[in-house]
Amino acid sequence: MEQSSNGKAAVLGLQHLLAMYAGAVAVPLLIGQGLGFNTEQMTYLISIDIFMCGVATLLQLTVNKYFGIGLPVVLGCAIQAVSPLILIGSTKSIGAMYGAIIVAGIFIVVISGVFSKIEKFFPPVVTGTVITVIGLTLIPVAIEKIGGGVKGAEGFGDLRNIGLAFLTIALILGVQAFGKGFFRSISVLVGLVGGTLVALVTGMVNFSAVKEATWLHLPQPFYFGFPEFDLMSILLIIIVSIVSMVESTGVYFALGDITGQKVGKEELKKGYRAEGLAVILGGIFNTFPYTGFSQNVGLVQLSGIRSRRPIYFSAFFLIALGLLPKAGAVAQIIPEPVLGGGMLVMFGMVAVQGMKMLSKADLSNEKNLLIIAISIGFGLGFNMVPTVFSQFPAALQMFTGNGIVMSSFTAILLNIVFNYGNLEGTRSVVADKRA
Repeated sequence: MEQSSNGKAAVLGLQHLLAMYAGAVAVPLLIGQGLGFNTEQMTYLISIDIFMCGVATLLQLTVNKYFGIGLPVVLGCAIQAVSPLILIGSTKSIGAMYGAIIVAGIFIVVISGVFSKIEKFFPPVVTGTVITVIGLTLIPVAIEKIGGGVKGAEGFGDLRNIGLAFLTIALILGVQAFGKGFFRSISVLVGLVGGTLVALVTGMVNFSAVKEATWLHLPQPFYFGFPEFDLMSILLIIIVSIVSMVESTGVYFALGDITGQKVGKEELKKGYRAEGLAVILGGIFNTFPYTGFSQNVGLVQLSGIRSRRPIYFSAFFLIALGLLPKAGAVAQIIPEPVLGGGMLVMFGMVAVQGMKMLSKADLSNEKNLLIIAISIGFGLGFNMVPTVFSQFPAALQMFTGNGIVMSSFTAILLNIVFNYGNLEGTRSVVADKRA
C-alpha cells in the first residue's frame, strides 16, 4: 500500500469517511434537536463536528513523543455522550455543557499515563454492562423519531412516518443481507440516503436549511458563548470520558492486532493524550467528546489495507467538508422517521456490542450475574422514571436521572465489592481485545 498512488489512497480514504459519516453526524443532530437549536445553529454544529472529526483523527495519526498512537484510526463523536450533554444543556446551560467538555479533555490528558494501571476496575462485566445500557437507553429516542419527532405532536405516528422508517430499516437490512464488501459496511448510510430519496418523492423533504447555509465559513471559538464550569456537569462528562477511554482502548488493540503494530503502555498513553486534546478542542469550538470509531476497524480488516495514508486523506476530506456549511446542512434534510430508522439500527448495535463484551465475562459466576442484573435494572429503570428522585437535591438528580451514569457507578462499585480479591487477575476488555 505504501507504494500505491495517492489516487488509490484517496479513494480508500473516502470509503473510511463514508463508513463513519452517519455515526459522526448522528451525535450533533441528536444533541442539537434535543436542545432546540435553530437551523443556523444546527448547520454550524454539524459542520464544525465534521471539521473536528478530521482534526481529531490527524492528532492520532501524527506520532511524536507527546501524543498520537499512529494507528489507522478514525475519531468521531462519542454516542454515549448524547444523553448526558442534553441533560446538562437543558437543565444548566450550553456554557456548562462546553465547560464540562473542556475540563474532561484536560482530565483525559492528565490521567493518560496512569489509566492503564487502573483498567483492572473496568473488566468486561463492567464495560459490557455500561455499553449495553447506553444502547438500550438511546433506543426510545430512535422510536420517538420513527413516529415523526416529538411524542404528542400533531401527526405523530402518521402511517407515512412509520412506513418511511420501516423502509429505511428494510434498506439497511437488505444491504447487510445481500451486499458485499465496502457496500455492506455503509448499509446505514445507504438506508438514510434511500429513505430520504423516497421522502423527497412524497414531498417530505425540506431544503430550507441548505438554501440558508453559506458556502464557506471558518471555525469560531465559543460560538455558543463562553464556557461555564459547573462541578456536577464536569463530573458527569468525566465519567462519560472514562467509558470512552475504555472503548478506545479496545479499538487500539484491535487495530494493533490487524496491523501487527505494537500497542504498549507508551502507545496507549499517547493515544489517550491525543483524544484528550481533541476533546479540549471540541469544547473550545463547541463540538463534543471524541473516541475511536469501531466501524472503521472493520473496514481496515475488510479492505486489508493497513497503511495510515488512506486515513490521512479521510481526515483531510472531513476538514474540507467541515468548512462548507452547505455540506453540513445536507444532513438536516433527512426526515425524522428516516433518521429514526437508522438510529434504531445503530443504537441496537451498540447494545449488541455491549452484550458481546459481556460474553467475555465469567457468566457462570453468580456475583457477575448480580452485577449485570442490578446495574442494567438501575440504568434502565431510573432513566425511564427519573422523577423517582424528585425529592433529592437538584445537583444529585443530574446523576440519578441519567441511566448511563447510574449503571456505570453501580457496575464499578459492585465489581469492587464482589470481585475485590480478584481485581488483579480479572481480565479486562483491554486484555480481551489484545488476545
